[in-house]
Amino acid sequence: MCRRGPRDTQALLSATQAMELRRRDYHMERPLLNQEHLEELGRWGSAPRTRQWRTWLQCSHARARALLLQHLPVLVWLPRYPVRDWLLGDLLSGLSVAIMQLPQGLAYALLAGLPPVFGLYSSFYPVFIYFLFGTSRHISVGTFAVMSVMVGSVTESLAPQALNDSMINETARDAARVQVASTLSVLVGLFQVGLGLIHFGFVVTYLSEPLVRGYTTAAAVQVFVSQLKYVFGLHLSSHSGPLSLIYTVLEVCWKLPQSKLIGATGISYGMGLKHRFDVDVVGNIPAGLVPPAAPNTQLFSKLVGSAFTIAVVGFAIAISLGKIFALRHGYRVDSNQELVALGLSNLIGGIFQCFPVSCSMSRSLVQESTGGNSQVAGAISSLFILLIIVKLGELFHDLPKAVLAAIIIVNLKGMLRQLSDVRSLWKANQADLLIWLVTFMATILLNLDLGLVVAVIFSLVLVVVRTQMPHYSVLGQVPDTDIYRDVAEYSEAKEVLGVKVFRSSATVYFANAEFYSDALKQRCGVDVDFLISQKKKLLKKREQLKLKQLQKEEKLQKQAASSKGASVSINVNSSLEDMRSNNVEDCKMMMSPGDKMEDATANGQEDSKAPDGSILKALGLPQPDFHSLILDLGALSFVDTVCLKSLKNIFHDFREIEVEVYMAACHSPVVSQLEAGHFFDASITKKHLFASVHDAVTFALQHPRPVPDSPVSVTRL
Repeated sequence: MCRRGPRDTQALLSATQAMELRRRDYHMERPLLNQEHLEELGRWGSAPRTRQWRTWLQCSHARARALLLQHLPVLVWLPRYPVRDWLLGDLLSGLSVAIMQLPQGLAYALLAGLPPVFGLYSSFYPVFIYFLFGTSRHISVGTFAVMSVMVGSVTESLAPQALNDSMINETARDAARVQVASTLSVLVGLFQVGLGLIHFGFVVTYLSEPLVRGYTTAAAVQVFVSQLKYVFGLHLSSHSGPLSLIYTVLEVCWKLPQSKLIGATGISYGMGLKHRFDVDVVGNIPAGLVPPAAPNTQLFSKLVGSAFTIAVVGFAIAISLGKIFALRHGYRVDSNQELVALGLSNLIGGIFQCFPVSCSMSRSLVQESTGGNSQVAGAISSLFILLIIVKLGELFHDLPKAVLAAIIIVNLKGMLRQLSDVRSLWKANQADLLIWLVTFMATILLNLDLGLVVAVIFSLVLVVVRTQMPHYSVLGQVPDTDIYRDVAEYSEAKEVLGVKVFRSSATVYFANAEFYSDALKQRCGVDVDFLISQKKKLLKKREQLKLKQLQKEEKLQKQAASSKGASVSINVNSSLEDMRSNNVEDCKMMMSPGDKMEDATANGQEDSKAPDGSILKALGLPQPDFHSLILDLGALSFVDTVCLKSLKNIFHDFREIEVEVYMAACHSPVVSQLEAGHFFDASITKKHLFASVHDAVTFALQHPRPVPDSPVSVTRL
């Protein structure tokens, strides 16, 4: 004979018996905790607010010393510098970086549209300033291809190569571009220092890694195209704005037959390529440093947009590399101080005729791999560049610009390898791939500044869209545990009989609140809106029938009263008590039709109830197969007014179809926001909010009707 298991036995029971059996077996080893009990047990209270501005305004010797050490980190680490362990590595690393920085500085000045010597200036001043104020020990600050090409787009637009199809004086053009670039550097530095002082370093978090990698890859393509004129010795028209890259490529292809063969520096000097074959060379590199000059404030209004973009991009590149090296070597990088350090490097550098800088990926890797341990390596490299500027600059007079262009193109190898991100992101995360592709195409087609704006806006819009379409699920209990998982994903997770548990993977706010409500009603398997409309329609019909019946009875009473006439006499000798009693009875009999209608309306639903108290059943409407709905709100990180209204409407709608609603797993900040938004009232109390889904399910099984001693009606918002 086959023995029946517990599941077979339960299947033979009626629905009521099965529910009672499950309620009896469903218990917890601890007391059930709703929000009221939890707050009482844990002595919950609002966290005290710290008034940070008070500490900022404090003035003391310790406070002043802390501020000095915070904003001048060299005073912290230099006295503790382990000379024996680190000095040799930093010396070799500094010389290696300087050897790279020399040709890169000359080459990247061409990208910025400036004479090459200004690339050497930008490789000296900012590097030494960062040595004093920076917190990263391994990044190499100085000229960088992406920054240089962004500066070049600004200098070429404000001081173009040609004007009205006629060549302008090169000396005047270069002087104008230097003034534009140095003023831009000062403005970039002001933005970065200001943002750093107000602790705005978190702004870089809006630039995701796919966005930064797509942007730098597109910038590498921009740099590559910009160097084709030097590689082939072509004279091209100046193009700026959207589609400028496309126009440049087309012009290079058109003038390619005019390209010139070239050689290296020695061949150029010996054969006089500059004069015999019109080959562009670096030209005069004046010995010594230029005196400081004040920025042209009249250019601020024209440069402010580009300056902010360059400030954000430069900081994003520097802090991303800085954090990579810090994680690898076990120290901390202060993002706000990095913003200040980079800003001071650009601000002071701009006063000494430098253009905006950031950090170079290739030089930073060389600085780390050759034994660099601190920014002493950066200081050594800057001193070596100073030696070149003062004494050895004339040796590079006859260096062809094509050689510098080749150096730039070779240094783009690392960034161009990021094109392989398309394949890896396709497998890993297609949303990130979409951000990468949009950033890349926007930067290629719209230029660097507009491309970044489009990329940031698109990535933020994509975040909003993704929160509008989260994963909605109905949860079931994993057997013999208090864990609840999506029944569509876990085959053994079973819904608790009579209880529906609903969860969203994203917070509920104004952009997705309506989707949340619609998904809830759909996943519950009940047409809530239809039931409510049918219920109201049938109740209204019953009320109308009752009112008609009352009107008919009143009409009959009036006819009976008119037939009797006014022949009713009152006994004068009646006692005062009898008269009062008769007056009360007469008032009841003469109740106005309006009063009877109101009374009928008020008692309409009570009269419509079935013996078990169900209005839906009495009206002949289908009842939901669950008596309790639990909203798992563990994903909520904040609530707004739209979320509050949506939750209230959910309580109202489901109570209309005789389903009680509970909430579970709210975090304390969310509970505080619910209280601040006056969510809790007489109809929705903290008794409806439980510490966990398991608490709520257990309570719902023990109390299949609304919470005792609490009104059920909720006004729909």
